[in-house]
Amino acid sequence: MTTNGSTSSPVLLASGGETRDERFERGLKALNDIHSRSGQGVAPALADISPELGHSIVAWAYGDIYSRPNLAPRDRQLVTLGMLTALGGCEAELEIHINASLNVGLSPDEIIEALLQSAVYCGIPRSLNATMAAKKIFAERGLLPLGAPSALDGLDELGAGFAAEAAPREE
Repeated sequence: MTTNGSTSSPVLLASGGETRDERFERGLKALNDIHSRSGQGVAPALADISPELGHSIVAWAYGDIYSRPNLAPRDRQLVTLGMLTALGGCEAELEIHINASLNVGLSPDEIIEALLQSAVYCGIPRSLNATMAAKKIFAERGLLPLGAPSALDGLDELGAGFAAEAAPREE
């Protein structure tokens, strides 16, 4: 077994003559730059069920794609937030990428604006789910409340009831 959790030996790839392990190491650096310590767990978390998926996420997604120079990390995160919101059902990944977005310099207000923009194209329910994921991360980081006072101020009881209804239920 190699250091990246894969059971295959390092083979040369056609693109640039890099080995599988070299692509993984480049991806791990990009992953750590973007996600800080939270990114380090992706390959180990998959090691006992799908080490190849863990390797692919690190080597391909981060080593080959996120490492490309034509978009800044903050712009890549904006695209990622929009895509995960549009897909729906990706709240765990949204939480990871909302943290990453903050790590690469997006402000909470910019993140919320991107999620609001996504409502136009992928619907309010998906935008709402993404916004609730952002709220969780912002709360964990001590970033709430956001923004200026609004016409909704004073509706805390209604908001608390909605949050309780929107929370996932255990079956």
